[in-house]
Amino acid sequence: MPLPDFNPAGDLPPGIHLATLGEVLKRFGAGGIRESRTRRLTHLFELATRTGHLQRFVVFGSYVTAKAEPNDVDIILIMDDGFSLENCPMESRALFDHAVAQARFQASIFWIRPGLLIAETVEQFIAYWQVKRDGTKRGIVDVTI
Repeated sequence: MPLPDFNPAGDLPPGIHLATLGEVLKRFGAGGIRESRTRRLTHLFELATRTGHLQRFVVFGSYVTAKAEPNDVDIILIMDDGFSLENCPMESRALFDHAVAQARFQASIFWIRPGLLIAETVEQFIAYWQVKRDGTKRGIVDVTI
């Protein structure tokens, strides 16, 4: 199913929308600053995939809106419970330190292993990231692995 149209606010409708990386790049990757953000997103996807433990790669924030110049790339990485930073490829480790990822990639990256969640499910954890600063919701994109 293709990604839905933007609502009048320029957001995807609330929900977690599935898409391939190719669909994400086609929909959000063209034009000015978006092209550099898209190269960054692709690189981050590759780094996360190299770990061998990536379960889900969720993109949220201004990149998946109609905004002509998104601020940065916002990502949630759901890693399997076998993931260990110590056994992670060296080139991928920066993804798992929020401050380092922000400085190196100009990306806001959050990550979790399902076994670390105590009071919520993975779906609830991901759904939280639909909430904007003003309290309204917008859609986010779960990139199929």
